[in-house]
Amino acid sequence: MDWDDWNAALFDLDGVLTPTTDLHRRAWGEMFTAFGERHGLAEPYTEDDYYAHVDGKPRFDGVRAFLASRGVRLAEGGVDDGPEAQTVHGLGNAKQELFNDLLTSGGMDPYPGTLDLLDDLAARGVARAVVSSSRNATAVLAAAGLSDRFAFVVDGNVAAERGLPGKPDPATFLAAATQLDIPVARCVVLEDALAGVAAGRAGGFGLVIGVDRGAGADALRGAGADITVSDLTQLLEDRR
Repeated sequence: MDWDDWNAALFDLDGVLTPTTDLHRRAWGEMFTAFGERHGLAEPYTEDDYYAHVDGKPRFDGVRAFLASRGVRLAEGGVDDGPEAQTVHGLGNAKQELFNDLLTSGGMDPYPGTLDLLDDLAARGVARAVVSSSRNATAVLAAAGLSDRFAFVVDGNVAAERGLPGKPDPATFLAAATQLDIPVARCVVLEDALAGVAAGRAGGFGLVIGVDRGAGADALRGAGADITVSDLTQLLEDRR
């Protein structure tokens, strides 16, 4: 991996830079398990559902995808629905409340290797941005001490404000490349989610790196990753 060949690195956040995926998995699991018990779903939520229906997608899209997998139809509701509301937005907000509690109580440290890679890219003059479906990106970056490491963040809030579709559509990655004023062919996408990898491939980016935090290297390559790694340190030239 010779980073001198590239001008920009577009990082997903959860599962690439920080282990927030663990918190998201727990929050989704608690929310959907409670929902399933309340409604008597014959097929309960499992970890496989996270990767199949939720991982990398905007929050409410994840709710819709899981419900569709179980043949459940709920009213959409509205973004201000309380976590007790049995609507798509209510379930999404219940998950968000659980995630916030976990983040507040446990804090957040970046993955080992994150700071080393970001230092290396900064020294090389490679531009860096975060492209995340999460609406929590700013809070997570602050909790992990990474806020000053990126030129900007395109997150779920920015996508909503600009009317950008979420991953696997490439719109948010394309918006980041445009804001950096760097051609997509000179940008590297780093993603751990199948939806995010598919977005990088659909956007025509020069290199799509799948970071295997549980989705599986074969699945990441199948979604469009050019290469896969299990840790960001593998992307350092001296492999330290």
